[in-house]
Amino acid sequence: MASLLQRLSGDKDVPERVRLDLSGPVLTQALQKLVAGSEALGGVERYAAVLQLKSQMFKDALADGKVKDLDLDALMGLCTFMATVRRRIAAYLDPTGFALIKQALTELLDGARDTTTTDARWTAFCEKFPQDKRHRWVRDMAAEVLHNTDPERYPLMGRWIWDAKANTGVVREIWYGESVDHMTIPVPDGYETYVVLREELTQFLTNNGVFQGVLEYCDLLCGQIYAEYISAQGGSYLKADFTSEQDPMEHTRRILGLDGVKPGSTRTRLKSIDGEAFVLDDVKLLD
Repeated sequence: MASLLQRLSGDKDVPERVRLDLSGPVLTQALQKLVAGSEALGGVERYAAVLQLKSQMFKDALADGKVKDLDLDALMGLCTFMATVRRRIAAYLDPTGFALIKQALTELLDGARDTTTTDARWTAFCEKFPQDKRHRWVRDMAAEVLHNTDPERYPLMGRWIWDAKANTGVVREIWYGESVDHMTIPVPDGYETYVVLREELTQFLTNNGVFQGVLEYCDLLCGQIYAEYISAQGGSYLKADFTSEQDPMEHTRRILGLDGVKPGSTRTRLKSIDGEAFVLDDVKLLD
């Protein structure tokens, strides 16, 4: 396709798109586990519906200029459904920290319909915070907000999908090759990579008979793949939030943020800086 564009435009400098070499057998196995594991709570369709509900929550709070009216309570409510954010953001849940986050979110979403500026806006968001390990959640927060406010334009783009610097994530788990454990995958972690990944997953799903809710199926498939990685590793920093082995979909729900409110309670998985769990009224997704 890139070569065709070059011929049509006469521009020899048109860059080639990111290429992903993915393993069909690994994807097939993950899809089978996703379908089987989700049956206990109503099947994949119910999970897809819950992802749509989560997205609507973000749209109601942030999309179409609503971010300018965001308050701290609403932000905390959203954070409960961002698994890699809620355990690290506590230091910013005060008036000063909230003001910084609100301004950063406002700028991130300004011009969000223009995906050619995605990487620039994403980088600018991250640069408003310290560039250290304690603030890795910042990149994930921007990715979650973009995805959930406009899932058609923005696929899942969190570090757990692909982190080029760490050479970890879903991309690595489904990469095709015999020596994946001993190689650095030559793929950047910019917007284009995540778009290409979703295109590949969409094609895989449609080839396997999935024609409705494909965007949500892509998210769930990614969640299933990373959940298997967490189970196998047992030592990830996320393990503290993935402790029991009650059902095969628990890890998948958690990485996708579908467990924000603890079952049978209004206590959330978002904690203050002193470790106290925040409480939300009448918000629950999948128990």
